[in-house]
Amino acid sequence: MSFHFPERFVSAMTRDTLALILAGGRGSRLGGLTTERAKPAVPFGGNMRIIDFTLSNCVNSGVRRIGVLTQYKAHSLIRHLSLGWGFMRGELGEFVELLPAQQRTGGGWYSGTADAVFQNIDIIHAHDPRFVLILGGDHIYKMDYGALLATHVENQADVTVACMEVPLADASAFGVMEVDPDGRVRGFEEKPATPQGIPQQPDYALASMGIYVFTVDYLLDCLRRDNLDEKSGHDFGKDILPRAVQQDRVYASPFRDPKTGARAYWRDVGTLDSYWSANMELIGVVPELDLFDTQWPIRTHQIQAPPAKFVFDDEGRRGMAVDSMVANGCIVSGALVRHSVLFSQVRLGESARVTDSVLLPRVVIGPDCHIHKAVIETGCQLAAGTVIGFDPEQDRRRFEVSPGGVTLVTPEMLQQNLDYIR
Repeated sequence: MSFHFPERFVSAMTRDTLALILAGGRGSRLGGLTTERAKPAVPFGGNMRIIDFTLSNCVNSGVRRIGVLTQYKAHSLIRHLSLGWGFMRGELGEFVELLPAQQRTGGGWYSGTADAVFQNIDIIHAHDPRFVLILGGDHIYKMDYGALLATHVENQADVTVACMEVPLADASAFGVMEVDPDGRVRGFEEKPATPQGIPQQPDYALASMGIYVFTVDYLLDCLRRDNLDEKSGHDFGKDILPRAVQQDRVYASPFRDPKTGARAYWRDVGTLDSYWSANMELIGVVPELDLFDTQWPIRTHQIQAPPAKFVFDDEGRRGMAVDSMVANGCIVSGALVRHSVLFSQVRLGESARVTDSVLLPRVVIGPDCHIHKAVIETGCQLAAGTVIGFDPEQDRRRFEVSPGGVTLVTPEMLQQNLDYIR
């Protein structure tokens, strides 16, 4: 199987594309991190939120007509979009539109990914695109959607599916495809119990990333037919794609690094362990995901706060951070931070020790606290002498501990009330 991977590709195709980001999911596997917010609004990487990666991919690719479909506990997501993504120029036809479930086509809320798009079919008509790009808002990756669109046009496809190789043992969590030597999809099964391996790589399966390009007329026809099917679950992976593979031109586009051709960086961060690991990866000397890449910046909304501050330089009372990322507004006062990610306005008291941890915005760590391999939710205030991450059994009595040993602490677990939005 051979594929062409063009360099950054901004053209009339990207300008004539409408991107729809599905951002209404709860992300229940993240536990307490999504109690008060949708998964796309979960903070990531020190000063961003997960949805910023998909939005930045759109803007960097030249796709500047974007609709964000929201549903579950969307207030913090909506607030973030209004504060951080209002720079688009309406007079140039650019926008980031919020598309909450409005029951336009019936009496129900979004009942599946395809139904969510169908309920906004009038908005698709109004914008009159040539292509519709369907995206998830809950993954961490960088992708030039222009290259995906170029593959779609080159193949004269009705649908193009972005995909990547995943270990066969993990493939049951994805839609798995069978592809011929020309890249045409000949079989598609959503979350199969026994996934089909790739012939050349039997220990791997070709998995859908949930990223699709549709030619607009074809998409609208599919959505209308699916809406009339009472047996359908109204989902792209379960219903739309399996039917399309049998009848129409569906092609795969493997996600590759455009320079090396190797499998590109992509993280689901759908569990507490994967979320913690993806944040920890950023601390590496040369991380696979480069947040300092000026050629493909990840845009976000950042609060106005002074630079991080490290206070005291006495033996045993030295404010310092080693192998860590520390955001603006943080104060590390006579405390040690090692191999950790601190979001904005975090404060650490004297003699506190934080290792291998992720501290979300406005966390306060009291004096003499020892925190290891933990995720501390926005606004938590830990009393002096608190110890977390050293005794899993004790932590389970108070907090949430993942299978991989990551301890999640939220204000609710501490019986603390918050008067601001997460």
